[in-house]
Amino acid sequence: MLFSIVLPAVLLIVMFSLGLSLAPADFSRVFREPRGFWTGAFNQILMAPLVAFLAATVFDLPPALAVGMMIVGLCPGGAISNVASHLGKGNVPLSVTLTATFSLLSIVSLPPLVALSVYYFIGLDSPPVKVASLSIEMFVLTAVPVFLGVAVRQAMPQRAGAIQAWMGRTTVFLFVFVLVAALVSNWSLFVDNFAALAPDLIVMNALLLGIGLLTSRIAGLDARSATSVAIGTAVHNGTIGIAVGVMVAGTTSGLPPTTLPTAIYSITVWFLTIPFIFWRRQVASKEPQTALV
Repeated sequence: MLFSIVLPAVLLIVMFSLGLSLAPADFSRVFREPRGFWTGAFNQILMAPLVAFLAATVFDLPPALAVGMMIVGLCPGGAISNVASHLGKGNVPLSVTLTATFSLLSIVSLPPLVALSVYYFIGLDSPPVKVASLSIEMFVLTAVPVFLGVAVRQAMPQRAGAIQAWMGRTTVFLFVFVLVAALVSNWSLFVDNFAALAPDLIVMNALLLGIGLLTSRIAGLDARSATSVAIGTAVHNGTIGIAVGVMVAGTTSGLPPTTLPTAIYSITVWFLTIPFIFWRRQVASKEPQTALV
């Protein structure tokens, strides 16, 4: 029931909440702030999957866990990354634009790349990943509620704002509930793999935050935009990651190994991201508009 009903329902609510926060200006920002957008795009499309691949390979993870690591790297940012950007005094509109754009793009990009990862790490003996079916499921669970949220905001902007305010807090609670419930349901599997995966995922997080700042400096972004790009590069949508891991494993009960990296990353990502947020708040307060990284 957790994976067949509760998890999809939570993902629908999370993505609907994201849609409520969007306006047409968030998508036109791609053209109005191209350097920030394309820097974030470069990181999310290329660097995050590359770092995930290197981490899975260098640390010689078992095949199913390596696939799970790739799922982490391939997932877009989520609403929680927008919250983190806000807390770090980042460029929140840029963060929202990146989250929305790549949440929709992942419907097309994520299924074939996950299928390729399964083939590479597990081989010919792996169960086939039905790319078309996975794309359709992701479209229903991500794009449909996002578009519905956008439509509600356009039709009832004031009411949508009030709904989104409390729904944003609710989605964080729901994700934590699903994460805890999933871990408890397979506690022994989580404990057996936490020590092996946690250091790898912390290194991955550190690299992604660093890459976010480095590429922002190269692009000449101000401090606030650099903060949002770095957080968007490092903080991924755990709800989508767990859902995709379940779909790939083809199970409706228990926590499959393909979901473990996402579940553990959803915890370890804050070991470095919280100090990073406090640091970026200090940077923004000293030079709020013009500072580079």
